Amino acid sequence: MISKTPLRSRQVTSKKIPTAKNIRAFQKMILDHYRVQGRDLPWRRTRNPFRILVSEIMLQQTQVERVLDKYKQFLGEFPNLTALANAPLHTLLSIWQGMGYNRRALALKSLAQKVVSEHAGKLPSDPDVLLTLPGIGPYTAGAVAAFAFNKPVLFIDTNIRRVFIHVFFQDQENITDTQILLLVERTLDARDPRTWYNALMDYGATLKQTQKNPNRKSAHYQRQSPFENSNRQVRGRILKTLIALSSLTVAEIVNKVGADAEQVENNLVQMQEEGFIKKKGRTFAIAQDGQLA
Repeated sequence: MISKTPLRSRQVTSKKIPTAKNIRAFQKMILDHYRVQGRDLPWRRTRNPFRILVSEIMLQQTQVERVLDKYKQFLGEFPNLTALANAPLHTLLSIWQGMGYNRRALALKSLAQKVVSEHAGKLPSDPDVLLTLPGIGPYTAGAVAAFAFNKPVLFIDTNIRRVFIHVFFQDQENITDTQILLLVERTLDARDPRTWYNALMDYGATLKQTQKNPNRKSAHYQRQSPFENSNRQVRGRILKTLIALSSLTVAEIVNKVGADAEQVENNLVQMQEEGFIKKKGRTFAIAQDGQLA
């Protein structure tokens, strides 16, 4: 079980850099928890950069439980960057169904094409180079560098942010990621960042189940907008319909999706611009080349 008060905020605050003793106590607490309650996840059993990249893209805004089955299915269909780069978009989106945020699938394919054409099919280990690839932001670049290449880089995700706020900022509000990154740097196990970041994430995941969400104290906290009747939901229904039925008119799509006609039409225009779909005559279908607009 996670300690309710692992390190008291009177010992370590944003205005007081933790002492070496406090850092050792913090590291011991996190690693002890990981040794006992660490999650056995398939992407932690590999050092293959592509497989780790896929897991990180899938885990963006998606729960681990939903990713587990899709991860195995995805790698069975696309075992490497070259296979993904050459994949038909219809096949890719069919495999991705149920994950949501379908832009991630498009970006992942575009990334694969760029790595194959510009990096001889090998995923770069430098986080600055990773940041130049489609769909890669600061967190994903850092995570891939740490988990695939064991580089002692600095990054934050939701679980890591939750841990540092809970431990070091118990009596404060509006905590910035800049404040947190200072402590991430001070506490990082540079000898084994792969294990350290996995341990932090698992501690944060357990905190989510046992504590009132500490991330509400973050200056960057935002509530997720409702999914029901959102454009995200409508876009997902459009893709699911076109994957199943190939080519449809606007009226047929509106009927199948069951949403407002104007909302469907606006999303069709946007999805065509993004490279998801193509228009031929009066009908729409999944795009063939999968290139991002």
